[in-house]
Amino acid sequence: MEISSKENTQFFSNNTLLPVDRSSFKSESSASKEKQSCCGGIKIFLGALSFVYFAKALSGSYFKSTITQIERRFDIPSSLVGIIDGSFEIGNLLIIILVSYFGAKLHRPRIIGAGCLIMSAGTFLIAMPQFFMGRYQYERFPSTINSTVSISPCLQDKSQTPLSALEKSQAKINAGCEKEAGSSMWIYVLLGNLLRGIGETPIQPLGIAYIDDYAIEENAALYIGCVQTVAIIGPIFGFLLGSLCAKLYVDIGFVDLDSVTITHKDGQWVGAWWLGYLIAGVISILAGIPFWFLPKHLPKPESRKDSSTSSEQSKFITEDNKDQHKSYQQQVKITEMAKDFLPSLKNLFGNPVYILYLCASIIQFNSLIGMVTYKPKYIEQQYGQTSSKTNFVIGLINIPAVAFGIFSGGLIMKKFRINVLGGAKLSLGSSFFGYLLLLSLFAMGCENSDVAGLTVSYHGTKRMTDYEQDLFSECNSGCACSKNDWDPICGENGVTYISACLAGCQASNGSGKSTVFFNCSCVGTLESPSQSSSAVVGPCQKGKECPKMFLYFLVISVITSYTLSVGGTPGYILLLRCIKPHLKSFALGIYTLAIRVLAGIPAPVYFGVAIDTTCLKWGSKRCGGRGACRLYDSNALRYVYLGLTLVLGTVSTFFSVAVLWVLRKRSSPQDKTLSDNGERDTCGTKSRKDNFVNSDHLIQTTYWPEKETRL
Repeated sequence: MEISSKENTQFFSNNTLLPVDRSSFKSESSASKEKQSCCGGIKIFLGALSFVYFAKALSGSYFKSTITQIERRFDIPSSLVGIIDGSFEIGNLLIIILVSYFGAKLHRPRIIGAGCLIMSAGTFLIAMPQFFMGRYQYERFPSTINSTVSISPCLQDKSQTPLSALEKSQAKINAGCEKEAGSSMWIYVLLGNLLRGIGETPIQPLGIAYIDDYAIEENAALYIGCVQTVAIIGPIFGFLLGSLCAKLYVDIGFVDLDSVTITHKDGQWVGAWWLGYLIAGVISILAGIPFWFLPKHLPKPESRKDSSTSSEQSKFITEDNKDQHKSYQQQVKITEMAKDFLPSLKNLFGNPVYILYLCASIIQFNSLIGMVTYKPKYIEQQYGQTSSKTNFVIGLINIPAVAFGIFSGGLIMKKFRINVLGGAKLSLGSSFFGYLLLLSLFAMGCENSDVAGLTVSYHGTKRMTDYEQDLFSECNSGCACSKNDWDPICGENGVTYISACLAGCQASNGSGKSTVFFNCSCVGTLESPSQSSSAVVGPCQKGKECPKMFLYFLVISVITSYTLSVGGTPGYILLLRCIKPHLKSFALGIYTLAIRVLAGIPAPVYFGVAIDTTCLKWGSKRCGGRGACRLYDSNALRYVYLGLTLVLGTVSTFFSVAVLWVLRKRSSPQDKTLSDNGERDTCGTKSRKDNFVNSDHLIQTTYWPEKETRL
């Protein structure tokens, strides 16, 4: 009390003698206003950036959910779908270096806003083929279509088919062939995805760096964590939107749905894939509007005006000349920035920690991108699930597991005060155990469905190897059938037949989805194979053990997604702590560029090519040529899909070990110096605490390019 009273007396006396000191109140007031305006501006930017992350994550995950729909709609193989998927990364490749380097010196919010407009234009372009190409035509025998003409599936004599029906059918094929020959509409999907990649480029490097530059240091972790949390919510809605659209028929609003003779459980079903892109495009436009009204710079917090490098950053960075660091607020000419480009690039590639971590990330992303791109196809083909249910499961189960894993990684680092070296260990451990869990999925697959002439003989006993010559048998030798057709039916013996004609069916009853075929000479029980029997439209269900295996797969998949995601946060801290502060945006841009070029582009292509080698039955285009795959070898698909993922993941683990070794080598001399000075106990403890405090603002989710869609 005495001290406070003396201070008050001294203050008032000084105030009486020196009234000029009242200016201190003004400075304090202005500083308070500056802090409020800073906080207000960064929070507005935070909200806008969170919405953009939601929009880009939604459109990216929705594209993944529609890959099988696009493959069937345009009748293209998986390898070509992989090229279309990789066009997004090509769009990033075109401008990411320019955006990440020059964009950091220019008006970053407006560049992000322009990117949102380009992203929405690309999303709309993807949906455009639906409005210019003809209606979707699936393979169905005329008897299953709502018609009054009764035609035998087994055309022993073509004279039994009315001439007018044959002429009309041939005329439709010729007309469709002429139209198809003049158009390759999948090119518009590729170009649209390319534009979407260009538009999304500035969001991550410029947005995250903007927050890290102008946010209070202790609040940056919360802000960036909020952005990445919203980015995880986006894929949940993206896959749920994909599940909803997959249940709607592709030509909804253009055709009478009562005339559609297939259901969403049929292998030829194509959902309203284009509808979700229109919704995603509108959301992208709305997300970009606020950035046109945000300032180029925000006032920096008082706590960050005097310090540009944390203690832990200086531990792993060797500064040759600290005067090289220039403020973003300085007006720098384009030519001067260009002169610094090559030295900055040399500085990055001369950092062994950065290079090794970059190599580990590239190989790991090859594994994750390929796995997630074809995960819907794998679930559909391996476990016999519909596209709608597959997208629903991924969106509602896998994505939340990824979000919880990312949150857990940051929480572990904060609770146990883990520094960069410990973060490298955590990242390595999560990858190791994640891929170890993935190994167990080899035992959780389903056997091939019994398909006559493909996986079993027409007697249902012998497994087939060379399928083409076995599509015909004595039971259907009298029928005029085509081996290119794919209109599967399920016999009462539990065997699937490629078509009613190849099943030797002589008659049918009903129309559309309720068609039943009778007198099928190839359908019979094992006890009396000569007995003719009936069949219904659509393939038979997978084996009885398959639903149980699918449940096991979901459990292991969720645990694996969680385990791999735990290592994301420490990996991101390592990435930012091993580079100089003024190279932060540039390093993030180079990192993202390398992931796009060396993982995002090739991984879907060679994964698709490998998956195509497991196809048992290819579809045929109307004008001839190979279309999309109709049936895969379940065992071969499992070994190829999981095998590629595990091999790449194992290689990336070795690079992660190298990163840990270099970090240990760099940190050990400093520990020895502290020990020699007799200050290891006190300074070591203080150093660990300072490292934690200074790295706390970077405890955030790792931005793996579209990582939110890849687990």
